[in-house]
This record gives sequence, C-alpha cells and structure tokens, in this order.
Amino acid sequence: MPELVLAAEAETNPFLPAIYDITWSAVVFLVVMVFFVRFAIPRFRQILDDRAEAIEGNIAKADDAQRKAESALEQYTTQLAEARAEAGRIRDAARVDGQTIVNELKEQAVIAAARVTATAKAQIVAERQAAVISLRSEVGTLAIDLASGVIGESLTNDEKASGIVDRFLADLEASEKVVR
Repeated sequence: MPELVLAAEAETNPFLPAIYDITWSAVVFLVVMVFFVRFAIPRFRQILDDRAEAIEGNIAKADDAQRKAESALEQYTTQLAEARAEAGRIRDAARVDGQTIVNELKEQAVIAAARVTATAKAQIVAERQAAVISLRSEVGTLAIDLASGVIGESLTNDEKASGIVDRFLADLEASEKVVR
C-alpha cells in the first residue's frame, strides 16, 4: 500500500491544487464577480461619471469666470484711460483758468497802481499849489518888509505890494528856468 500512496502522489502535480479547491474557488470567484458586476462597478462608474461632470462644470465655470475677468479688465483699462484723459483736460482747463485769473489780477493791480499814481500826482499838484500860495504870501511879506527897509518907506498899499511881489516872483521863476 505504501506503493499506492507513492504512485498517487507521483501522479499529482504539487503546483496544481486539487479539483475541489478549484471548484470552490471558482464558485467564490463567480459570486464575487457577480457582486462586482451588478453592484460595485455600476456604483464606481456612477461616482466617476458624477466626478467627471463636476470637473467639466468647474472647468466651464472657470472659463466663464476668466472671460468675465478679461472683460472686466478691458473695461477697467478703458475707464482708466478715459479717467486719465479727463484728468488731463481738467488740468489743462485749470491751467488756463489760473492764467486767466493771474492776468485779471495783474490788470487790476495795474489799474490800482495807476489810480494810486494819479491820486498821488493830484495830491502832489495840490500840495505844490498850496506851497506856492503859501510861499507867495510869505515871500511877498518878506519882500515888502525888505523893500520897505531898503526904500525907507512903508509899502502898505496892497495893490502896489502885490504888483511888486508878483514881479519879484516872476523874476525868481525866470532865473530858475535859466539855471536849469
């Protein structure tokens, strides 16, 4: 009998499992395969499809957001250029207005200076006339006193005294003109 066991053992391949092991393994494999084919694979496929749709939706949203951002950037750039142009126009208008105001103030200053000059000249003329009148009376009085002393007579006649003073002042003015 030991020979039979050896012969049976000799016919079996040690790398090949027994038939019952192969059968039960095939049954379990088929059950697991049916489970995966019926439940797990469709569920995984659904999850992957949902994920792919979400990714595609996010890509579309990102593309839309990028287009909107580019449009907003273009609008911003346009508005910025318009604002810079408007600022330039305002600056130029302010320069023109400032120059106009400066010119007006200069004109007003010139007018005020002319008015002050005219007033000063009129005042000088008035003061000169007052000084001339005052000098005439004082010089006249002094000249009459001096003439009275030289002549030895009293010059009380106003017409005569006035004529002498006028003649004296005329001579004095004539001598000033010659000296100048």
